[in-house]
Amino acid sequence: MKRGLSIAGSDCSGGAGIQADLKTFSAHGVFGMTAIVAVVAENTCRVLAIQEVSPDIIEKQIDAVFEDIGTDAVKIGMLASSAAMRAVAGRLRQYHPDNVVVDPVMYAKNHTPLMAKEALSSLIREIIPLADILTPNIPEAELLAGFAITSRSDCERAARFIHSLGCRRVLVKGGHAEGDAEDIFFDGQEFQVFTSPRVDTRNTHGTGCTLSSAIAANLANGLDFPTAVARAKEYVTTAIRHALPLGKGNGPTHHFYDLYQQGLSGTLKPPPDAAPPS
Repeated sequence: MKRGLSIAGSDCSGGAGIQADLKTFSAHGVFGMTAIVAVVAENTCRVLAIQEVSPDIIEKQIDAVFEDIGTDAVKIGMLASSAAMRAVAGRLRQYHPDNVVVDPVMYAKNHTPLMAKEALSSLIREIIPLADILTPNIPEAELLAGFAITSRSDCERAARFIHSLGCRRVLVKGGHAEGDAEDIFFDGQEFQVFTSPRVDTRNTHGTGCTLSSAIAANLANGLDFPTAVARAKEYVTTAIRHALPLGKGNGPTHHFYDLYQQGLSGTLKPPPDAAPPS
């Protein structure tokens, strides 16, 4: 079985962060592991509080994974402070994992900041150069590129600039734009556009986490980057289309819709020589 590590914050309501990543890994047949960098008390309506994990414990969680099980892909999500970024970057430089997917989480769905403003320079200096693919949404891409994005050409210009910061590939997500959900992928040479119809729902909590962890899972499973992105977009679109109307705000997506519809395809059947149940 392929192995995925999520380095991110914990969302107690289960829709985003570590919880979304583990669900997504499982839905793709990838064994999920975690290094929790912050505990976020949040629900579908608001963020109540954030408690960061010490850099030492962040480092030791990553050590625990790499000295034993190892990884086939790493997804990095919320990193609230420069200290957390330095801890993660140090361990990534030490272990040199394959398929590093970075989702530069800056805000919660309700616009609550999840990354300190002063940490942006650390993100650019420490984390972005380690990314095999960076997956900013439009507001995040605007902050990184330093200009407003209002068109596809703006997205392409931003992708080029962000790529120049050192990441190997960029996916500028178009979920915050009008019309169809149009994501712009840039590999340093060519652009590809991935488009899906916009789903009319407010239940989109954790979509960025889900997309980035789906990309990581697809890479772990051996897909190339464009195919991994395309499959991940299909997955998250299905999860949004069948999102769960839970809570009073932005409800979670349905990470296991296909599983619930189709079952486990016989994977839980007993072996032929197993004794019949009593």
